[in-house]
Amino acid sequence: MRLTINGDFFETSGTRTLEELLNELDIEPGRVAVEVNLSIVKKADYPAFMLNEGDKIEIVNFVGGG
Repeated sequence: MRLTINGDFFETSGTRTLEELLNELDIEPGRVAVEVNLSIVKKADYPAFMLNEGDKIEIVNFVGGG
């Protein structure tokens, strides 16, 4: 499956859900916000959120500071 992640093309063969994608990318789900095709996905939906060929995904990391 071909996806666009933060503007870069990415190809994966085994990933079907958003949670699987984050695991493949070694990203901690609790520390990011994810948008798929211009819609924000709730963290609780990551395990069941199915990805499709050509999806455009934006992953934003939370950064702490003061």
